[in-house]
Amino acid sequence: MEARWQDFWDAEGTYEAPNPTGDLAGDPELAAKPKKFIMDMFPYPSGAGLHVGHPLGYIATDVYARHQRMTGHNVLHTLGFDAFGLPAEQYAVQTGTHPRVSTEANMENMKVQLRRLGLGHDNRRSFATIDAEYYKWTQWIFLQIFNSWYDAEADKARPIAELVEQFENGTRTTPDGREWSALSATERADLLSQYRLAYASDAPVNWSPGLGTVLANEEVTADGRSERGNFPVFKAKLRQWNMRITAYADRLLNDLDGLDWPEAIKLQQRNWIGRSEGARVEFPVDTAGGITVFTTRQDTLFGATYMVLAPEHDMVERIIPAAWPEGTHPVWTGGHASPAEAVTAYRKQAAAKSDVERQAEAKDKTGVFTGAYATNPVSGEKVPVFIADYVLMGYGTGAIMAV
Repeated sequence: MEARWQDFWDAEGTYEAPNPTGDLAGDPELAAKPKKFIMDMFPYPSGAGLHVGHPLGYIATDVYARHQRMTGHNVLHTLGFDAFGLPAEQYAVQTGTHPRVSTEANMENMKVQLRRLGLGHDNRRSFATIDAEYYKWTQWIFLQIFNSWYDAEADKARPIAELVEQFENGTRTTPDGREWSALSATERADLLSQYRLAYASDAPVNWSPGLGTVLANEEVTADGRSERGNFPVFKAKLRQWNMRITAYADRLLNDLDGLDWPEAIKLQQRNWIGRSEGARVEFPVDTAGGITVFTTRQDTLFGATYMVLAPEHDMVERIIPAAWPEGTHPVWTGGHASPAEAVTAYRKQAAAKSDVERQAEAKDKTGVFTGAYATNPVSGEKVPVFIADYVLMGYGTGAIMAV
């Protein structure tokens, strides 16, 4: 009985959402109805079939879609396949098959299973992220972002070509005051990279040799292993692509007000954006320059008694002295003969931990003295500088002051 009606739905296009014109045009009366677009999270074709969690979510959205159709809407409800990435790759490794072969076979089986569930999808619009007709647009989007910069005055992104024009005609000066024409090609590229919304830089990442890729914090377990495959994960400094989200963070925050979203969801977004209002303060370190910290409590500067840097902080190498200062407490040295040895050993230890491990609330706080002292800019007092793994380079300035 079920198969008969499923055949009927397919033949009659029961769940097809017509466009007003074009190849997917259909009944003009239906196309003119109020539109409703409903999309589920795409399944990963990284297994031979669906698991029980898939229909748990899909049935709920299908019920909502059917209700919308019954109340006079032209409902576009379809489903694709998130076929790139680690899940599909690891399944291919485990089964010893080429990823395209295993992925396409899994998708075909999942389509059969989805049909048997009786879900009301417009299958004409289904696609997989491995389709060239799809990912050419993700590549196009990346190029638009790469070739854009955020104009804070206009409060919007603008083509990078307009920024170049400003440097060329002198309406915007270069950081060192030289004319644009005096810069080499490399210097121009480096300068524009400071503005591009997508840029490459060396940054600390979660590196998994077993998977051969970088992982997000959410993909690393509290034990410092990959969620996919249970491989060990290490901290490494690698060149990677970044998004300059901070350039338009205020715009993201302000635009939340106009969204018709539940307040709880908007609050999550505000917390993720994480806007803080405060000041950047520089603590001089002899001839090595200064360590910059961000604080929302400038009134606590007078009580700052020590500083802590992330183990990966660029300033660490520049401030380490050749020997321990006279009177250094033995506990601060970690039992090492020199600051360089202590820092090297601690960095090696920190590199074996993920950000999740380093931020665990239950962990014991550890660290080591760098042998250097910074000057409190308001009191003039010398404060010792430590490195500790609970300070992350990717958060704030990678340095904190402590009271």
